[in-house]
Amino acid sequence: MSRLPTVTAKEVVKALLRGGFVSGHQHGSHLFLKHPVTEKRTVVPMHTGDLPRPLLKAIIKQAGLTEDEFRDLL
Repeated sequence: MSRLPTVTAKEVVKALLRGGFVSGHQHGSHLFLKHPVTEKRTVVPMHTGDLPRPLLKAIIKQAGLTEDEFRDLL
C-alpha cells in the first residue's frame, strides 16, 4: 500500500462522482455529496490548495471507501 497522493478538493470531488456519489448541496465553501445506493454522505471543503492528508483520510472513511479504492477512482 503506497502513500495517498496530494490532491485538491476538485480532484476529490471528481473521484467521488466517478465512484457513484451525487452532489447534494453546497453550504458556503463546503460541498455535500451523497451516494444514492449506500446512503453514505461526505463533505468536501472547496478551498484552494491541497487537502491535508488527515482530512483526505477522513473523507475517504466517510465515503465508505478504502484508500486503494479511492486511488483507483483518481
